[in-house]
Amino acid sequence: MNQQKTQSSKNLSLHILALVAGAVLLVAMSMEILTGDHRHFSQNYLWIQFAVCMVFLADFFIRMTQSDRPARFLVHNLLFLLLSIPYLNLVDWFSLHLSHGWAMFIGLIPMLRSFLALYLIVAWLANNRFNQLLTAYLFSVLLFTYLASLIFYDYEILVNPHLDNYGDALWWAWMNVTTVGAAIFPVTIIGKVVCVLLPIVGMIFFPIFTVYISQYYTGKKSAD
Repeated sequence: MNQQKTQSSKNLSLHILALVAGAVLLVAMSMEILTGDHRHFSQNYLWIQFAVCMVFLADFFIRMTQSDRPARFLVHNLLFLLLSIPYLNLVDWFSLHLSHGWAMFIGLIPMLRSFLALYLIVAWLANNRFNQLLTAYLFSVLLFTYLASLIFYDYEILVNPHLDNYGDALWWAWMNVTTVGAAIFPVTIIGKVVCVLLPIVGMIFFPIFTVYISQYYTGKKSAD
């Protein structure tokens, strides 16, 4: 029993490390998008992405070696491995010619790895406690909306005449996640995809928030 708790604690520590690495990648990506030229990636950003992916890979292989059945662990966690590969660095090293849009899309893949780490940490912490689960949902919506605003800004700023700065992209993202809509319409394929996903996320989250408020006041009334 104690050994199982120790192993669970070690896994949580590794997931937290992966989440921190993902946060570093998000900051680096934000700086790259907000200060870059939207056509080329800086070497600093590429090296940060490589370092973060190395952390993800180290996390994966450490947990695999600690597993009683490494082959089974590999099969069941293959998605984690695929999301940890530094694809953007491979594109750069092999001088593959991709548009900035496709390169940015590839660069977003490791972010999914950090989202999975966030999910696993929340699953470990929540333990059926609704308050923590709601906090996790709220944090996820905030993070997804922020990331969507960055993606929209990077893909649209050079081609969308209605988008003047990042503030417009952030406002656009929040208006769409609340399902209100904005007067800025996407012109790129990625922008249109994000424009569809944001209201879906909002429609998933707000009923959960409504249920939480109802249960909170019902429980408070019962206690009184």
